Amino acid sequence: MKIFEALRQDHEKQRLLLKILSETSGDTPARREYYQELKEQLESHAVAEERHFYSPLMKQDPAVELSRHGIAEHHEIDELIEKLDETDMSSPAWLHHLKALREKVEHHLADEEQEFFQVAGKLLNEQEKQKLAGDYRNEMKDELHS
Repeated sequence: MKIFEALRQDHEKQRLLLKILSETSGDTPARREYYQELKEQLESHAVAEERHFYSPLMKQDPAVELSRHGIAEHHEIDELIEKLDETDMSSPAWLHHLKALREKVEHHLADEEQEFFQVAGKLLNEQEKQKLAGDYRNEMKDELHS
């Protein structure tokens, strides 16, 4: 497996969780559970992605700006999660904030998949792509089980 497939698998999980959550209502156990899972996915993914995708690519000029942009978007996602944490789940504002989070995450994933992956594909050799995927996967396992 290459780093792109590993990242894309987690992107799909995030998209699915956001879709499911946007169809929930009220302060229910299901909404709480899906939201907790989404938060863990987004937080673990950001850490692992920054370490095992952005960081190695930042050493190469064509990827510096894209890496910085991706990290900035991770920060914006963190802020939206904070806003959701501070909002009563049963209020209409919670769904409004979730919608903003969904738009930000989906924009971020599209940026990566449509632009950054192409640039990274040219900068990394096959061995690097596979090693980064393994490192990323291991980090995700560690992050999600800590």
